[in-house]
Amino acid sequence: MPRIVFMGTPDFAVKSLEACLELGEVVAVVTQPDKPRGRGQELSFSPVKQLAVAKGLTVLQPQKVRGVGFADELRALAADVAVVTAYGKLLPRDVLDVPRHGCVNVHASLLPRFRGAAPIQWAIASGDEKTGVCLMKMDEGMDTGPVIDRAELPILPTDTSATLHDKLAALGGEVLRRALPRYLAGELRPVAQASEGVVLAPMIQKEDGQLDFTRPAVELERRLRAFTPWPGAFTRLQGALLKIHQAKVREGKGEAGTVLAVGPSGLEVACGQGSLLLEGLQPEGKRVMSARDFLAGRSVAVGAKLGPVRATYRGPEA
Repeated sequence: MPRIVFMGTPDFAVKSLEACLELGEVVAVVTQPDKPRGRGQELSFSPVKQLAVAKGLTVLQPQKVRGVGFADELRALAADVAVVTAYGKLLPRDVLDVPRHGCVNVHASLLPRFRGAAPIQWAIASGDEKTGVCLMKMDEGMDTGPVIDRAELPILPTDTSATLHDKLAALGGEVLRRALPRYLAGELRPVAQASEGVVLAPMIQKEDGQLDFTRPAVELERRLRAFTPWPGAFTRLQGALLKIHQAKVREGKGEAGTVLAVGPSGLEVACGQGSLLLEGLQPEGKRVMSARDFLAGRSVAVGAKLGPVRATYRGPEA
């Protein structure tokens, strides 16, 4: 039975840790330090630490993994392999070289497309029809290591980053169960990533959720789903912040950001190409509501403007 060190932090990594518990002896779990949360700022455990504590596993939470003796601490565990899923830090060479079979990483994209912090969100925002999970042997770069195995998953027209996150997390566990034993037995050889098709997926910023109605409606609808639940899609109406939780693409025409129609089914807003029917809305400080309920408490006329019309739009970097 292989000795496994598991490194991960958020919800996405939990399914991978569960797989490792089935595949070998997890001699330690490495996760980010506890962080204060909520109004009381009480320290809370990461989702990975919660599972590790429940299973009685040894938990390590170094503030740094570079140049502080962490490699020596890891070496004392005599691990055969380290499995890394959304740990949150790049590992230095001295750490990568400690386990007998190196460190392997579960990454939520079809590498080399969408290397980086937010592959799930940018896959949806970019209109990709499929994504997946890669298991790769780690090197010192950001998601640049050779791939051991991969599995694909279609991106549905209804997928948000939340729904796709859960499906890819489960798929990551499946890939580990299928590929890790074969890798450790020498049956799977890592294959270098292609030099073409490299796309970087930068970390999501709050301003990425601001809708730019000069863009095509299909693009805005994708970004709405990509940035659900965070940071959400938002604009301003009558000077107040308005979050958009659900919208459909329509074929209306008009000046970008202008309300074309108002009714119980939604507010139709002109875009650079086509229009968006805004159906699920959340005024600042209020609950999410239907267009009917939203309009019951306020007057919005045809010709009203949503804006700022033009936002600063970032995207993945080819």
